Amino acid sequence: MKLECNIGSRGKFLRLISGSLGVLVGIVAASFLYIQGVDIGATWLVPASLIGGGSFAIFEGWSGWCVARALGFWTPI
Repeated sequence: MKLECNIGSRGKFLRLISGSLGVLVGIVAASFLYIQGVDIGATWLVPASLIGGGSFAIFEGWSGWCVARALGFWTPI
């Protein structure tokens, strides 16, 4: 699958903002878990998912490519 631009500037902006917020919230959540001394386990999936998903949204915004649109789904933005 070729990564060609399939979203507009508004979609890019919203993906960059939402991705940045996701990464930020994930880092804050991981910091709280670390400070509380929570052992590595299922609880750490939440901040890891936020950071991973936010990073992917940042990639989509940066590249202009949306996986949902590439699969044929319509996105309203």
